[in-house]
Amino acid sequence: MHPSRNLLPAKLVSFSVLLTLTVSTLGQTTPPKAERREVKDIYFGQTIRDSYRWLENLKSDETQKWIKAQADYSRVYLDKLPMRGEILTELTALSDAGTSVRWIQQRGNRYFYAKLAPGQQDNKVYIRDGLNGMERLLVKPDTFAGGGKRVSIISISPSPDGKLLAVLVAPGGGDFGDIRVLDVASGKETGDRIEKTSFSAADWMPDGRSFFYFKFQDAPPTEKMQKIRVFRHTLGTKSETDKAVFGYGVNPNIKLETTAIPTLNIARGSKYLIAQVFSGDSVNSVFYIAPKEAMNKDAASIKWRKIVDLEDEVASLELRGDNVYLLTYKNAPRHKIVRFNLKNSDLSKAETILPASDAVVENFTPTNDALYVQTLDGGTQKIYRTGYKTKKAELINLPYQGSARLSTNPFDLDAGIYFDIQSWTQSPTHFLYNPKTKTATDTKLLPPIPVEMSNVEFTNVKAKSHDGVMIPLVIIYKKGLPRDGKNPVLMLGYGSYGTKHTSPSLQIDYLPWLNRGGILVYTGIRGGGEYGKEWHMAGYQKTKPNTWKDFIACAEYLIAEKYTAPQHLGIMGRSAGGLLISNAITERPDLFGAAISAAGLNNALLAETTPNGVPNIPEFGTFKTEEGFKNLLAMDGYYKVKDGVKYPAVMLAHGINDTRVEPWMSAKLAASLQAATASGKPVLLRIDYDAGHIFGSTKMQRNEEKANYFAFLFEQLGAGNR
Repeated sequence: MHPSRNLLPAKLVSFSVLLTLTVSTLGQTTPPKAERREVKDIYFGQTIRDSYRWLENLKSDETQKWIKAQADYSRVYLDKLPMRGEILTELTALSDAGTSVRWIQQRGNRYFYAKLAPGQQDNKVYIRDGLNGMERLLVKPDTFAGGGKRVSIISISPSPDGKLLAVLVAPGGGDFGDIRVLDVASGKETGDRIEKTSFSAADWMPDGRSFFYFKFQDAPPTEKMQKIRVFRHTLGTKSETDKAVFGYGVNPNIKLETTAIPTLNIARGSKYLIAQVFSGDSVNSVFYIAPKEAMNKDAASIKWRKIVDLEDEVASLELRGDNVYLLTYKNAPRHKIVRFNLKNSDLSKAETILPASDAVVENFTPTNDALYVQTLDGGTQKIYRTGYKTKKAELINLPYQGSARLSTNPFDLDAGIYFDIQSWTQSPTHFLYNPKTKTATDTKLLPPIPVEMSNVEFTNVKAKSHDGVMIPLVIIYKKGLPRDGKNPVLMLGYGSYGTKHTSPSLQIDYLPWLNRGGILVYTGIRGGGEYGKEWHMAGYQKTKPNTWKDFIACAEYLIAEKYTAPQHLGIMGRSAGGLLISNAITERPDLFGAAISAAGLNNALLAETTPNGVPNIPEFGTFKTEEGFKNLLAMDGYYKVKDGVKYPAVMLAHGINDTRVEPWMSAKLAASLQAATASGKPVLLRIDYDAGHIFGSTKMQRNEEKANYFAFLFEQLGAGNR
């Protein structure tokens, strides 16, 4: 049993009852209060009371008025913080100290990438012929601007021959946008345009004349991301005529759940179509193949061959010729790689290419000369080269230790692999590995960022959690900082989807925090991916409480080891990390001085009622079963807020155009905490009206966001400059 979802029950709707707002919100000394209007939902005989359900209706004038008043109040509050201006100035200088490059992709002799140079606010796409060729600006976001809204480039996809480029652009910092196609030689649009799609720009057919893309339903919000289908677009035709080629209801021989997410692509150098079906955010997938010529047939008549099922527990698959390479966690929670041949065997006869070990196998790529494998071992990522015949894994000697990640598609290389590497104090570098000389050469595609980091050091430690499990932490600080319990600390956490959180990455944008005596801590809590699938499953659905209990244990470790004290300890989480933060402050409000939840999943029980909630059911569960309801309630910090408790200072930040986590999740938690807290500390709701979840923000927006966080934390935890 679960409740009907009436956002504003008729008996509670009264637009004549307005919020008590002052004439000028900007002059208020406290944020405007939200009226309590209790709604009762009954789940499996248990009554759940919700006083701020009305704030979920973001189209309501009174909801918008209250959120805008909160945003205005927070803006004035933050702007007045004494350290904000100087921190923003420093962040602006740091963000313009070097050039950020991403999405490097090779097609033949052409290299495509997005670049954010000093003085620029949004990514622009560039191209060069050859590694040492002349760089040319191909497209900038302004090209697609219209209707008075800023747009951002979210992803790019060059055609196999490098003559065309598909670009996904989205307005207002959001995730949903349009695919546009450019002619690379002229830089002009071809006229091909796919509206209202997401995830990625395109998956091209080998001839470069057509591509696959997602298309969502024109349906109510909670159904929009269900029954997803993959469409094929042929260049020069109208998108309205595009036909579904795979997905829900397309082929009578493939029955898909309404929540399944299908993809379709052709492995470069392969003669097969690969169809992947995964459920929401679970890595476990079903894989089908068919000859690529099958695309010339009616989609309903294609005879797909299922080669991997859910029971096989496969996270990813790659094809090379007729050989199938699989990353599987079946009987190997830290993953292994196996291989079988499509012509004369199947998965039941697969041979192990890379056996399971203490290291987590994260990624792999079959190339022209060998199988390259990326592992995570003790917080450090490594790369191995494994021979196809010998199956011998040879560790590549990296230029320096850090996070080494397999990079761009290597099929246009005769031999070798591209990879990126960075550390906590060294900027990312893009290398090309030569297996003949066993050396890695800097491609110069990622220019070094000239920022001094010699005064920063870090240490890797472990904290004992409530059940004795040891949790990894990375502690980063300015050299010579005393351990006297007086340091302001910012502890970061996530703990969902099997995503690791402690692998080294350059921390330039945290320098204003570190240089003023702040300590930065990354936590590898359960629910994440530090130790593979078993670590993910240990903070998942029923075991989700381990996530914030681990986080609390990390906080207690920092206090016991004199890095800080509760009044100096701040915490922050983003997106699914909001679930972590809301539970940490409601279970141990005494342990923290301040908390920040950015685009936070703060109302887990009701996430399923949102457009992106249904695809996340595999990760968090559903309220439609009794067990699922109990699990979700246990991880919902919003319902744990109690009147009269001395909560820490809290900032809830959100982009109003967020399509992944609804902004009302931050609004409701803000209203509840403002009414409940007895500490006298501020609870701010900071709303950006030109931002979405994460990806589309400008450089200045990101700088302002960080300046808000650091200034707020220093105010609440104690000034730095120690």
